[in-house]
Amino acid sequence: RQEEEERGLELAPMFRFFSWVLPLNSAFARVRVCTVLSWGSGVSGILTCRSFFIAMGRRQRKHLQKADEAPQEVGNRRENTGWEGGYPEIIKENKLFEHYYQELKIVPEGEWNHFMEALREPLPATIRITGYKSHAKEILHCLKNKYFKELQDLEVDGQKVEAPQPLSWYPEELAWHTKLSRKIIRKSPELEKFHQFLVSETESGNISRQEAVSMIPPLLLNVQPHHKILDMCAAPGSKTAQLIEMLHADMNIPFPEGFVIANDVDNKRCYLLVHQAKRLNSPCIMVVNHDASSIPRLQVETNGAKEVLFYDRILCDVPCSGDGTMRKNIDVWKKWTTMNSLQLHGLQLRIATRGVEQLAEEGRMVYSTCSLNPVEDEAVIASLLEKSEGSLELADVSSELPGLKWMPGVMQWKVMTKDGQWFREWSDVPQNRHTQIRPTMFPPKDEEKLKAMNLQRCLRILPHHQNTGGFFVAVLVKKAPMPWNRRQPKLLRKPLAADVPDALTATEETVAEKQVIKPEEITEAQETANSEGDSSKKEAVCGPPPSKRMKMCGFKEDPFVFISEDDPLFPPIQKFYALDPSFPKMNLLTRTQEGKKRQLYMVSKELRNVLLNNSEKMKVINTGIKVLCRNNDGEQGCAYRLTQEGIYTLYPFIKARILTVPIEDIKVLLTQENPFLSKFSSVTQKQAKDLVMGSIILKYEPDLQKPDALQCPIILCGWRGKTSIRSFVPKNERLHYLRMMGMEVFLGKESNPESKAESSKDKSKEREEEMDTQCQIAVQNGTNTKPKAEVREESTQGSLENVAEVDNRTENTKLSSKDKEDYVPAESRNGDDQSTMKN
Repeated sequence: RQEEEERGLELAPMFRFFSWVLPLNSAFARVRVCTVLSWGSGVSGILTCRSFFIAMGRRQRKHLQKADEAPQEVGNRRENTGWEGGYPEIIKENKLFEHYYQELKIVPEGEWNHFMEALREPLPATIRITGYKSHAKEILHCLKNKYFKELQDLEVDGQKVEAPQPLSWYPEELAWHTKLSRKIIRKSPELEKFHQFLVSETESGNISRQEAVSMIPPLLLNVQPHHKILDMCAAPGSKTAQLIEMLHADMNIPFPEGFVIANDVDNKRCYLLVHQAKRLNSPCIMVVNHDASSIPRLQVETNGAKEVLFYDRILCDVPCSGDGTMRKNIDVWKKWTTMNSLQLHGLQLRIATRGVEQLAEEGRMVYSTCSLNPVEDEAVIASLLEKSEGSLELADVSSELPGLKWMPGVMQWKVMTKDGQWFREWSDVPQNRHTQIRPTMFPPKDEEKLKAMNLQRCLRILPHHQNTGGFFVAVLVKKAPMPWNRRQPKLLRKPLAADVPDALTATEETVAEKQVIKPEEITEAQETANSEGDSSKKEAVCGPPPSKRMKMCGFKEDPFVFISEDDPLFPPIQKFYALDPSFPKMNLLTRTQEGKKRQLYMVSKELRNVLLNNSEKMKVINTGIKVLCRNNDGEQGCAYRLTQEGIYTLYPFIKARILTVPIEDIKVLLTQENPFLSKFSSVTQKQAKDLVMGSIILKYEPDLQKPDALQCPIILCGWRGKTSIRSFVPKNERLHYLRMMGMEVFLGKESNPESKAESSKDKSKEREEEMDTQCQIAVQNGTNTKPKAEVREESTQGSLENVAEVDNRTENTKLSSKDKEDYVPAESRNGDDQSTMKN
């Protein structure tokens, strides 16, 4: 036995190696490895295996014995680490990082110590107020006059809290930052009220928690409402949300001419992207799932002819090593190496190249990374400019964001391997390094060519200048088609001219990229042309109706089915709500071809064009905004009710069933579950008197003669019951409106205080009718059931909403006959709407 133990100890290093390669957590796995090692050894192999287990048993017993002897010491070590899980604190040091960037001299002389000190400090929390909504000014007023004032007198961990300050370079004071970290805001009891405000408003889409430097690329795109925009690497979606806001700069236009196509290669992150975009309730956003370096070239129909879609604006925020995020991602400190940049350079260049190929002439593309490494930044831009042969140029944006501190792009840099070896030129790189280091990683040799590139126009954001993260931005403008797209291959000219004569061979002015279509795209165009003779019903279906199974690449999405012009579903809706003749009913779509259409979504005319002409080449995850939802009680005038998330899109077209109510009635609607008509003002009662049961719009117009009252309009979705009126507004939107009206809606952790909406005179009389401050909609005398006929429509929108069935979805609730006539379900909400503040 002693000999076997000694032999086992000799073999321990070898087994330790295999325990790293294969999981040895089970006896079966250990025997398997031992059997492989002793293959062909006969009895000696069995003895080796037995020896190993004996040695391992002794070691394990010793280890457990030591742990039992000093349990208190282990506990103290965990407490002193500062991490709740007992992990040791990461030391914010990386000698290779410091050596690399000191050698490259990206930091001005004399500022290195400040640079490193800033990197070791936690990143301050930054919030952005949604700029396109009419409530932005009211939220800003609420923040300034209430929450920020309360923070001024607070002390957290013995230190006085500094008041948040606006970002000097962000327009209209719509972005603010505070030196409080996210962890402090989330954990401190003194900041609980402020944290609840941020969480609630974020879920409502009125506030976004976004890093300051992340706000820069969308601002430099200079988006206009008519622009067609592509976000190539969009997840998690904070920049995409900014782009949507810019499209809706004019709230009086429900359908801007432009749209945003947001793409991400990760299927799961696409759903996070959907969640972020859905908070803004826009019909002009489409989420797709593709590799950005090979994202398909789309086609649209213009005047009966097919044309290649070119984008006016492209955001190219590529994957990067992320060493500019060290302040929030502290793992980067120990994992940083130059190999990360060397491995990502090729992918970044391919994505940027694909972006400029799809950019329209005179269009802008913003290339950005959260890395400070020239290999990922200037090297990509220089390579792109060099092979464009004058088709691209760097725009001078130095004056577009006054107040932003930045450093110009570097003109010279070197490349270093992970073991510290430097190379100045491609010719210095040995042959065995050619797979790791490529020629495009070096600056151009020709000094004149390098000077003409104007790399100093790139923007480098350093952390210590304005207490931010590190960032790199470059703005490219396309002056002409890319050289490889200027001429068609000879073999493609005849088929292209035959198939698309008007769109692609009109004049020499439109030569260029409009004439260049890949062979597979020509095949698709031919298939599309051959299918033009099909029925309108077939044309309105984007893709086959597959079953929704989880596959390696994610869910296979249900089709987008546009309702046909003669669909009998629409006339009752048009009559009930007196929809304007200009209402674009052809833009309504569902996600099912069979059974009842439970939900109707709406997209803009331009996105409809994109969907119908590219369904086979594009994997669409989500698009459209839900505007109508089927009622169980279809006999009551109309089978479909309005939804709060789509109310701002539909409202300009609705001419009936609109009640203009005073602010007091808005408070009643938001604080009571199902108030009787007698509790409303005489003005509201008079308007509701002649209305039949069904969905209604409740509108509040601000009174300019009362400056102290709420000065932004409110449009709520509601229901006219037999003897009552109720609103269908999600919890967080209710809290938002109540805050804007100056009401206290703080939610205690251990108690649910009653709402303070009612005056002291009426409080005793209406106590039973009041709801708690959480504004949760309780379903009485019913259970949540789902008809089998409706199970078929499990679209992306449905899957996102099903998570929140307990709190929000009650539209299929079975009610008693007594309650049924006055009840209608609460407005459903995306189940994935969990604030990023919670994370």
